[in-house]
Amino acid sequence: MTIEIADVQALEAQYVLQTYRRSPVTFVRGDGVRLYDADGREYLDLLSGIGVASLGHAHPALAKAIAEQARTLIHTSNLFFHPLQGQLAERLAKLSGLSRAFFCNSGTEAVEACLKFARRYWYTRGEPRSEFIALDDSFHGRTFGSLSVTSDEHYRTPFEPLLPRVRFVPRNDSGALLTAVSNGTAAIIAEPIQGEGGVHLLTSEFAGAIMEACRRTGALLIADEVQSGLGRTGVPFHSNALGLTPHLMSLGKALGGGVPIGAALIGDDVARTISFGDHGSTYGGNLLACRAALCVLDELTGGLIAQIGRLGRLIEQRLSVMAASHEIVKEVRGAGLIWGIELKRDATPVVPAALSKGVVVNRTAGTVVRLLPPLVITPADLEEGLSRLDAALSAVEAEGEKR
Repeated sequence: MTIEIADVQALEAQYVLQTYRRSPVTFVRGDGVRLYDADGREYLDLLSGIGVASLGHAHPALAKAIAEQARTLIHTSNLFFHPLQGQLAERLAKLSGLSRAFFCNSGTEAVEACLKFARRYWYTRGEPRSEFIALDDSFHGRTFGSLSVTSDEHYRTPFEPLLPRVRFVPRNDSGALLTAVSNGTAAIIAEPIQGEGGVHLLTSEFAGAIMEACRRTGALLIADEVQSGLGRTGVPFHSNALGLTPHLMSLGKALGGGVPIGAALIGDDVARTISFGDHGSTYGGNLLACRAALCVLDELTGGLIAQIGRLGRLIEQRLSVMAASHEIVKEVRGAGLIWGIELKRDATPVVPAALSKGVVVNRTAGTVVRLLPPLVITPADLEEGLSRLDAALSAVEAEGEKR
């Protein structure tokens, strides 16, 4: 069947709520790290659905697991047991050091659960704390709770008032953090690497200040690993690499390899304060999502994580050369397979220029080109994708000179 992009656009314009600015491409097929549009054109995917397609596209083991589970049983609700939730929770507990999991459908929902569980912890202890400390340039989601701890006024202002008693402190400012956290703070929430905020890494010194603030005041630590976790930086969770010991952790994106699933991981102290009915999810932890997540974890722990460190060094070297050769590049930063190329001007033109060269990236934080390639990418594919991106940057520079 022939698919015309004009027909797709017209149908969406009439019936789909207009909350997304889409690039004028209709993808219809994927294979590994490559995507194909309706015209049969091939693209190297350096974004993986914003970090979701961790195993790339049409991964044979994942496709097989999903198909087998769909033929067997997809959903029963959380009114009954099924064999996969416990298996997945055990795997995540052993990876993270946090003893229990609550399953939901997205990273945002996982953040919501963590915020609620932090409040519940203090309520159960008879010391109801309601304050949250978050960071400038943070992004935790767009629901009311997660939006309340997201710093960007563009997202927040149309929906205020949000949760009260949320304070934002500058990223990597240890003094500001230690001053802000008090005996009324329920939890500090932080992304080890701020993805939407422009791929900013927390420093080890700042991580130490977070832990000191938690020790001094009893405040809980929520690590938002939705984008940086599950092998993205060459370790299971980047918070551990920084020396952070979270009480709660939010997961999403990569966990299902494309099947919607999120998880809030909870330490013993917090878990003991949670009661039946405190939280719930109709779809959360269904058989199909759990089966997909178990497959993703099989691949990660079966050797995939070990190669990400090597790929990270390759991408760092390649991006450093690119930065030196393009006047518009201000800085490159990242770790493993999450990188940002900050430009000296708006990065919007890079996205269509990259598509024209056959490579998928996106713009975030205004001036940053973000790279989140599938974790299965090979050195050869990475080199090819970065070469295409290099050509796109050259095209943007040349167009700027014409103006």
